[in-house]
Amino acid sequence: MSVVAARLERLPLSGFHRKLLIVGGLGYMFDGLDSSSLAFLLPVVSKLWNLTSAQTGLVASSTYIGYFFGAFLSGVLADIIGRRRIMMSALAIYCVASLASATAQDWHTFFALRIVAGFGSGAETVVIAPFLAEFVPRRYRGMFCGALVGFMSFGYLSSSILGYTVVRNFPDGWRYLAVITSLPVVMLLWWRRTLPESPRWMESQGRVDEAGSIVDAIEAWYVKRGIALAPLSAVGAIPSAAKSSGSAWGNVKTLWGKRLAGTTAVSWLMWFAVAFAYYSFFSWIPSLLVKEGLTITKSFGFSIAIYGAQIPGYFSAAWLNEKIGRKGVVASYMTLGGIAAIMLSLSHTGTQIMAAGICLSFFMNGAFAGVYAYTPEIFPTAVRTTGTGSSSSFGRIGSVSAPILVGIVYPAFGFFDVFAMTTAVLLAGACVVFFLGIETRNRSLEDIEINGAIDGDAREHLAPTNLRG
Repeated sequence: MSVVAARLERLPLSGFHRKLLIVGGLGYMFDGLDSSSLAFLLPVVSKLWNLTSAQTGLVASSTYIGYFFGAFLSGVLADIIGRRRIMMSALAIYCVASLASATAQDWHTFFALRIVAGFGSGAETVVIAPFLAEFVPRRYRGMFCGALVGFMSFGYLSSSILGYTVVRNFPDGWRYLAVITSLPVVMLLWWRRTLPESPRWMESQGRVDEAGSIVDAIEAWYVKRGIALAPLSAVGAIPSAAKSSGSAWGNVKTLWGKRLAGTTAVSWLMWFAVAFAYYSFFSWIPSLLVKEGLTITKSFGFSIAIYGAQIPGYFSAAWLNEKIGRKGVVASYMTLGGIAAIMLSLSHTGTQIMAAGICLSFFMNGAFAGVYAYTPEIFPTAVRTTGTGSSSSFGRIGSVSAPILVGIVYPAFGFFDVFAMTTAVLLAGACVVFFLGIETRNRSLEDIEINGAIDGDAREHLAPTNLRG
C-alpha cells in the first residue's frame, strides 16, 4: 500500500495547492500568449523579408514543429529524470529562444528560433498537468487540472490586445512583442525554483525515503499554519503504483503493452480529434467566411469575442469535471462544439456569426479543459508523462493536417461540407472517449492504475483499509 499517496490524498485544499495552480497556470498563459501571437507577427515579418507563400507557411508551422518534438521528448524524459527538472529546463529553453527571436535579421534565423521556442513550450506544457495531478487530492483533481489549462485563455486574450496595440502601431512592434512574451518568464522561472519534485514519481522510482521527506515538508507547512490533517485511516488504503521500467524505450513499449494499449489508443484518438477540429475551425474560419462574402471575422470585436469566450469555456468545463466526470465533459463539449460549427456554417448575418463563433470557441476550448485533466489520470505514474506527451504529440498531427485537408475539401465540396467533415471527426472522438474511456472522477491515481475501469461500488471491497495515522 502507498503511504505517500494516502498522505497526499488527505491534505485539505489550501494555499499550497493554489500556489501550484498559479505557478503552473502562468506557464500555460505564456504558452498561449506565445503561440497565438504568431498570427500577428506573420504579416509583419512576411512583408519585412518579402516571404513567398511557402516561406510564410513554413514560418507559421515553426512553433508546432517544435512543440511536436518537445512534447514527446519531455514526456519521455520526465518519467526518467523527474517532472521538476524538465519543467525548469524547458522553460529556460523557451525563454532564451523567444528573447533571441526578437533580434533575428532574416527569416531563416527567426524560423529556427521559433522552432526552439516551440520545443521549450511544448516540453513544458506537457509536464505541468501530470505534475499538478500528482499533488492534488482526487476530490479536487479534475477541477484543478481543468482550471490549469484555462490560464491559456488569458494568454490568447492578451495576444489579441498586444497584437492590435503594439505590433500594428510600432515599426518594430513584432520585436517588442517577442520580448514581452519572454521577459515575464524569467520571473516565473525564479518563482518555480522552490517547487518540490513529485513524491508520487519518486516513489515509482523506488526513492521512497526522499518521497517521504517531501511529504514531511508539505505536512509541516500545514502544521505551521494550524491546519489539522485527517488520520490516514480516514483516507483508506491506496494501492502502490507499479515501479518504473527504468528506461525511456521500456516506458514507450509499456504504453502499447497488453494492459495499456486500449487506454493509449483512446487518448491518442481523443487528442487527434479535438486538435484536428480546433485547428480546422480556427485556422480557416476567417478566410472561409470572407470567401462567402462575410467580413465580420476581420474585425477586432470578433477576435476579442472569440478569445474572450475561451475563459468561461475552460473554467465551466473545469467545474464540471468534478460534477459529471472528465469523460462526460470531453464528450459533451466536443459534441456541442460540433453543433456550434454546423450553426456557424448556416449563419448569414453578423449577429448569427458572432453568436455561433462564441459558442464554438466556448465549447472547443472547454473540451481541452477536460482533455488536459483526463489524460494524466488514465496513465500510471511510471509512464504518466510519456503517455501525456505522446498523446499531445499525436494530436499535433491533427493540428498540422487539418488546415491542409480543409484547403483540399473546400474547393471540391464547399463551405458546409468542410464543417460537416470536421464535426464528424469531433463526434467520432466524443464516442471513443464516452464509450471506451475509463471513468476517473473521485478516484486516486493509484486506484485508476490498478483497477482500471472497475465500478466504484465494487472497488470499495477490493482493498483493505488498514492504514493508520
